[in-house]
Amino acid sequence: MSIKDVIKDSVYSGFTGGTEWNYIEMLIVFFVACIIGVYIYYVYKVVCKTIFYSKDMHVTIAGLVVLVAAIMLAMQSNIIVSLGMVGALSIVRFRNAVKNPTDLLFLFWSVSAGIICGVGLHLLAMALCLVMTVMILFLNKLPQTTPNSIIVLQDRKENTDWKSIKEFIDKNSKFMKEKSRNVIGKETEIILEVKPYDEEKLVRELEKKFALDSIKYLSYDGEYRG
Repeated sequence: MSIKDVIKDSVYSGFTGGTEWNYIEMLIVFFVACIIGVYIYYVYKVVCKTIFYSKDMHVTIAGLVVLVAAIMLAMQSNIIVSLGMVGALSIVRFRNAVKNPTDLLFLFWSVSAGIICGVGLHLLAMALCLVMTVMILFLNKLPQTTPNSIIVLQDRKENTDWKSIKEFIDKNSKFMKEKSRNVIGKETEIILEVKPYDEEKLVRELEKKFALDSIKYLSYDGEYRG
C-alpha cells in the first residue's frame, strides 16, 4: 500500500467515523427524551394562557425533544451525516407565526433539552427542567400591576359642571387624567383615564350625583407593564 492510499484511508475513516452508539444507549436517550418531552408538555399546559392555547403547539413542544435528540445521535455517529443534516436544515424555512412570546421560551427549552439528551448528558437535561420549572412558576406567580381604566362621560345639557365632575372623580381615584374632550353642538363627551379606589361605587355615585346622559366604564383585562 502506498503513502497515497494510507492518507486516503485515514481521511475517509476520519469522515465516516464518529461516536458509535449501541442499541441500549440509544434506547436510554430516547426514553429520557420522551420523559422530558412529556414533562415540558404538562408544564406548558399549566403555564400557558387559555386565549393563546394551541393543541398543535402543545404536541410540537413535546415532540421536539425526541426529534432533536435523534438528530444529535445521527450527527455524532458520522461527520458526513452531520454535514448533510446541517445543509438540509439550513434550507428549511418555518413561517408559522408564534402568537404568544411564551411559546418561544418553551420551543427553545425543548430544543435545548433535546440537544443535551442527544449528547448523553441526562442529568444536565433534568437539572435544566427543574430550574426552568421553578423559574417559570415563580415569575408567573408574581403579582401584576393593576392597569388604569377609562371612563367615557357624555351629556347634552349646556350647564353641566364638568369641573366639579372631574374633581369628584379625582377625589375618589388614585389617578385621574383627561385624555380627550369632544364637543358637538350641545353634546359633550369627555374621556378620562382613572384608577379608582372602588370602580362600582364611583360609577354609581356619578350617576346619582350628576345625572349624566351616559357613563361608560372600560377596564383593561390584558397584561400591563406599569
